[in-house]
Amino acid sequence: MPDRFPIAKLVFLALLFSLQLIQGCSVNPVSGQANLALISEQQEIRIGRENHPKVLAQYHRYPDEALQKYISDIGQKLAMHSHRTNLIYRFTLLDSKEVNAFALPGGYIYITRGLLAYLNSEAELAAVLGHEIGHVTARHAVRQISAARAAQLGYQIGALFVPEMRTQGASQLFNILGSALISGYGREHELEADQLGVEYMEKSGYPSSAMLSVLGLLKDQETFEVQLAKEEHRKPHVYHGVFASHPDNDTRLQNVIQTQPSEDNLAAPQDLAFLERLKGLTFGEGAEEGVLRQNHFYHLDMNFSLEFPEGWHIQNQPDGLVATAPDGEASLTVTAEDLNLKISPLQFIHDRLHIRNMISPEPLLIHGLRAYTLQTSHKQGMQRLTVIFHQSKAFIITGVTKDPTLFSSHDHYFLKTSKSFHSLSKDERVLANARKLDLVKADSTHAIEDLAISSQLGPHAKEILELLNHLYPGKSPQVGQWLKTVR
Repeated sequence: MPDRFPIAKLVFLALLFSLQLIQGCSVNPVSGQANLALISEQQEIRIGRENHPKVLAQYHRYPDEALQKYISDIGQKLAMHSHRTNLIYRFTLLDSKEVNAFALPGGYIYITRGLLAYLNSEAELAAVLGHEIGHVTARHAVRQISAARAAQLGYQIGALFVPEMRTQGASQLFNILGSALISGYGREHELEADQLGVEYMEKSGYPSSAMLSVLGLLKDQETFEVQLAKEEHRKPHVYHGVFASHPDNDTRLQNVIQTQPSEDNLAAPQDLAFLERLKGLTFGEGAEEGVLRQNHFYHLDMNFSLEFPEGWHIQNQPDGLVATAPDGEASLTVTAEDLNLKISPLQFIHDRLHIRNMISPEPLLIHGLRAYTLQTSHKQGMQRLTVIFHQSKAFIITGVTKDPTLFSSHDHYFLKTSKSFHSLSKDERVLANARKLDLVKADSTHAIEDLAISSQLGPHAKEILELLNHLYPGKSPQVGQWLKTVR
């Protein structure tokens, strides 16, 4: 039987939903206006307090207490001028190569060493920290969580009184609407955080131009990362606070930042004292993750090195290495598993990898290490599998091609990489240490191209050094300018 009162149900639903939202509104500490907030300040603080240890467990605190204190001192100076001075703010430098900064509810603020490396002045660091303080003071995380909860609440109420909303399609639609509500806040929240960050910066004595400067360099870094990710056939990792267009061309962003008065709107040409603090900062992978130099990989703790085909794109992921051919048609993966029994590489292949269909099997001794290699079929055709025993671990090197007809033309690359596996030499143990930032004064002999060659950063060394020094894309340093380089 058709429902005779669908409009009445919808009106009742709207009234009930509105009543729930009104009860969940609170005054925004920044604007003084009522915002949807289904979470109290005490709950907000608890979320941050409970998740702070999880952040440290995943990323770890960078082991330089002098640098930690420096960052915290700048953050505290900014926080004194925030709209929520009742909070205790905590600033942490994370030991991560990712280019990122973020804030948890309740005053927990983080910046990675990966982002710190690209900054060139204390004012730019203040811009990043001020932006994140802005997210905390405006309760952006709380408002997003509240929006998500409101969307879920609306669906639950609707499903209770309108049977048609209980279907899977209606549930998906409501989830999409809730997601759109949350993602729609992104632009507004970031602009508000920038505006608040500038306000806190200027009250602390920093020029507002540093906010545009740091957003510009982050947009350049994002542009390069998107290009690199495309080459490496992966998703780009980009900083959350950067918009679609470059800040120089973003009229709305320019207007937001210029609303703050400034006696000195020009940042210092170079902040040598700040750059000196970055000398010795770890750049890229830490030694405990393994270090990539050109097409050679070195791992200090696991005491091994191997050489990938020249020109291949190599990604050092948490669970192993992935190397991809320039055309994306072939790939190599390297993983490691603990050995628990005194077995042979062949037994490991049988018992642990459960491989029985072996083609051209061959026992090997690779630089004194027991190994076994073979070809075997898999869902995409053929693969080359090599198992190498080293220091109570089994290293598994697998080579595959997208097109089965290309396997034979790539198999020699797979086997050559496997046979390059060896323990670190004395000289290689030095190379296995993490790269560090250093400073050099630009003169006629210190072109970016020359520094790129000595850095061993790989095929994109020039672009990376340009980004580190605000010279991207293709700008030349001035004679006498201090440049960050990588050793």
